[in-house]
Amino acid sequence: MRPLASSRLTALAISAVITLGMAGPAVADESRPSRAATDSAHAPLPDATALLAQTEALGNMGAVTAPVTELLTAVLKADDGQVPAADAEALKAKIKAAVDAAKGTVPAPLPETPAVEAPAVAAPVAPLATGAKAAAPADIVTDALATVEKAVAGLLAAVTSGEATGVVTQVTATLTSLVNLAVATVLGSGLPAADLPGLPTLPTLPVELPVEPPVELPVDPPVQLPVGAKAAAPQLPLPVR
Repeated sequence: MRPLASSRLTALAISAVITLGMAGPAVADESRPSRAATDSAHAPLPDATALLAQTEALGNMGAVTAPVTELLTAVLKADDGQVPAADAEALKAKIKAAVDAAKGTVPAPLPETPAVEAPAVAAPVAPLATGAKAAAPADIVTDALATVEKAVAGLLAAVTSGEATGVVTQVTATLTSLVNLAVATVLGSGLPAADLPGLPTLPTLPVELPVEPPVELPVDPPVQLPVGAKAAAPQLPLPVR
């Protein structure tokens, strides 16, 4: 009886293995995603490039702001606003690296397009003065980074001079440069417009720079002589004897 039972068990085991072996590929095919689903999973998001550039712009602004505010905090907590030279040099290197990295990601300004003459209208429009141009977004961000560099240089000089004179002025200038960078990044990096209720409407770039109108000098009218009158001849000086 035992050999017969063992033979039946063996036969059942072999049948189960064969059944699972045949069903395995079918199950695997059902669980494997289709090629269309795989391609759609790897497809980029719409407008991902523009959104990534905006995200990087905010990241670069934060990367510059962090070491500068670290310097400002150290200065404001130090006695007489004086920072040890070693600490100042370390923060200077961090700020320089952050600013250089931000400069490398600022998009190049668009090439200037030739001016198109507008058709004649009833009311004449005063043209821009020679040399005037619109402020490009990339120029705004680059200029803001330059103001941060300049302000930090002045602050580092003041906080390592050994005197408190001028430290507060340089701290204020550095804070202002960070505000300039924040606003320039918001306006010059194509970020979405703020929609928080209560905020004022921000301008858009490019902005036409103001141009001083030319000053017209007064012109004296010509003197009208009576009819038949002759202009008096100029009096020559008499020779000295």
